[in-house]
Amino acid sequence: MEPHPAHDDLRRRWSAAVRGAPHADRYADDLLTRWAEPQRRYHTTDHLLAVLDRVDELADHADDANLVRLAAWFHDAVYLPDRSTNEDRSARLAERALPELGLDGAATAEVARLVRLTVTHDPADGDRNGEVLCDADLAVLAAAPDAYAAYAAAVREEYGFVPDDAFREGRAAVLRQLLGLPCLFRTPHGAREWEEKARQNLTTELKLLESSGM
Repeated sequence: MEPHPAHDDLRRRWSAAVRGAPHADRYADDLLTRWAEPQRRYHTTDHLLAVLDRVDELADHADDANLVRLAAWFHDAVYLPDRSTNEDRSARLAERALPELGLDGAATAEVARLVRLTVTHDPADGDRNGEVLCDADLAVLAAAPDAYAAYAAAVREEYGFVPDDAFREGRAAVLRQLLGLPCLFRTPHGAREWEEKARQNLTTELKLLESSGM
């Protein structure tokens, strides 16, 4: 498989995040291999890069932006579309790897907590690290309409093993749950720049799903 064109940039970002720790290259190899697995269509290296970019955009809001960056690296490191344990397994991977990279117990625990938070994307009030990671992960919902359509199509491809009727029902339930939240984004920037666009995209996708199921 040809290296992703952004791999060099991602390696530099990884080295900065782990502050040049011993074994950093070995873990970069492992993580980038995971993010390029063939079952992925949306949760790919491009998604990792996009989340890291959004974390950088929101970094001033975080209590520790570097720990949020590390959580972004691990948050979908384990990803099988037919499993519901991906976040926990990704967090456990971080718990094994980060001490070897020199992180202390408190920092490792915070990264693992943030990874597990992506199950719900529902950080507690005042959880600034959680707000940054969750907003960065959900920022795709506010993409331009064509980019959002590409995201939705990639999600469908990841769940290609699910029959159309079942997928429409499940995806529509997810969209309704998101639209029912008081707010999708918790950081000031996310609320100001992304909330309205995301709701428009979600509403459009839901209408398309409902009309295609008639």
